Amino acid sequence: MKKGLKLTDILVTIVIALIFGLIYKLWGPLYATVSTVGLHIDQLIYGMWFMAATVAYLIIRKPGVALIAELAAAQGEFIFGGHWGASTIIYGLLQGLAVELVFLMFRYKRYDMLTVCLASVAATLASIPIDYYYGYIGELATWNLILYLAARFVGAILISGVLAHVLVRSLEKTSVTNLVRPVSSDDYIGLE
Repeated sequence: MKKGLKLTDILVTIVIALIFGLIYKLWGPLYATVSTVGLHIDQLIYGMWFMAATVAYLIIRKPGVALIAELAAAQGEFIFGGHWGASTIIYGLLQGLAVELVFLMFRYKRYDMLTVCLASVAATLASIPIDYYYGYIGELATWNLILYLAARFVGAILISGVLAHVLVRSLEKTSVTNLVRPVSSDDYIGLE
């Protein structure tokens, strides 16, 4: 498999990103509603905002796809009128870079659930300094900050790690991904 991105790879990545951009836009009101419960329960669903990068990479499996997908999804959310305005582009850029770095660490050769979960953790780590800059977490008491971070990490691992992996594995079983790459027995083994 060639490492460089073809036009088809970029277009499929952008389509995936736009779908997630719309999902991100629709996720905002749900997140706001859940945040009223308290105890940072909203952080358990925060991982959805990292999912474009992991899903796109698992489908295309080439360098740069995670960054393009996350950045394009953030721009899509912004264009669709997301709650957080232009700051979503900063989040998308840094989260996409973080996810991309994890896949780079494994030389773009691992597609298993552990790798995707590590990428989700990296995206979470990238989001925290931005939240601090915008003043979301700087004033929290230590116990509250620990609860906040734990919930965000758990949510990211479950949604953009486990759920993304299961989603793409299901797509592969339907042969949908054959349009962008042939599925081999090695691909199935890599997903286990």
